[in-house]
Amino acid sequence: MSSFVPGRITADAVLDNLNLGLVVLDKDFNILLWNGWMERHGGIDAGRALNANFVTLFQQQLAPGFLRALSNTISYGLPAMLSSALHRSPLPLYHANAGNDGGAPARMVQSVVMTPIMAVDGSRACLIQVSDASHSIRREKMLMSHSEALKRQVVTDGLTGVYNRRFFDESFALVLQRARRNGEALSLFMIDIDYFKQYNDHYGHTAGDRVLKRVAAALKAQQRSSADVFARYGGEEFVMLVNGVDAAGAQGIAERLRESVHALEEPHEKSPVARRVTISIGVCTAVPQEEADGRCLMDAADAALYRAKQGGRDRVVAG
Repeated sequence: MSSFVPGRITADAVLDNLNLGLVVLDKDFNILLWNGWMERHGGIDAGRALNANFVTLFQQQLAPGFLRALSNTISYGLPAMLSSALHRSPLPLYHANAGNDGGAPARMVQSVVMTPIMAVDGSRACLIQVSDASHSIRREKMLMSHSEALKRQVVTDGLTGVYNRRFFDESFALVLQRARRNGEALSLFMIDIDYFKQYNDHYGHTAGDRVLKRVAAALKAQQRSSADVFARYGGEEFVMLVNGVDAAGAQGIAERLRESVHALEEPHEKSPVARRVTISIGVCTAVPQEEADGRCLMDAADAALYRAKQGGRDRVVAG
């Protein structure tokens, strides 16, 4: 153990300036050491804490998990570590500025370590170390937030903000599996913006990007629930997957999708169909039985979209 040079630094000075709380209890839970960190964050000075009973010192009742661990350490010599994940704030400790905003102060998030030690008289005592885990919790939340953001970026189309083809392909497999298991009908909508190349050529790609965003938002707004899957499939093409509706219901949904884009009243002078941006939709509804039915559903909807385009566009065709 390091020695201290008289007149320059004392052990008490070191203990009081540590960035963690230190408490030593005897076998009867009486306090033998209470450092400056505990004074600052517990609101109890050492003069009142020393020789007081730790369990009854605080006005608030201590957490049962903390008391159980403390009893095991002193009675049986079992070390304990209370992580902030399972025991968020076992002691009534607060940050120095807690409650300054007028609200009720929130307890500091803590990590606690209990270590059995032998007293001079041979009896068992306990060293309690308390550290502020608030920064760790904030860092974990930040990392989780960044992780979720990265996950969203992977499955989100960067331009329109809706899901991308990767997400749709992964979701399609899961939805197909559930539909086969439950005997539910699936409706697949293949959606294409009419004469989009001509729009880009005439208005420019910046205007084209703006239209893609507006069309995507209008189509997404027609989703019945979060169970529906809507994604940008590529270029000016979108796809939607809806479960639990029959062919007539799917036809109605498709018409509402088409009308939602009409309602944008986005000018398109180079469209032979209308003087506004329109869409063509191919839709297929089926109850999948075999694994290959997913591919068949996709092919049928794609073929229906082709017929809608061949038939004059700005229309819905069922496959």
